[in-house]
Amino acid sequence: MTITVKFFASLREQVGTSELQLPVTQPLTVSQVWTQACGNSSLPAHLLTAVNLEYVSCDTVVKAGDEIAFFPPVTGG
Repeated sequence: MTITVKFFASLREQVGTSELQLPVTQPLTVSQVWTQACGNSSLPAHLLTAVNLEYVSCDTVVKAGDEIAFFPPVTGG
């Protein structure tokens, strides 16, 4: 089973891809998804996260088939 992980804006350049498929064998938190997808680095505190198009916290549990999105905070003006 897999989950889809998407990276937006400056994160796309930092990670080197806009999307990847991450194999999962057990439920993971959003923070654990980041760690596995980004080479064991910790989830930065300022990132926004979404699961299946809904904003969530970093301790939200995800499962196979979910789509997780990471993106920097949006500013306007």
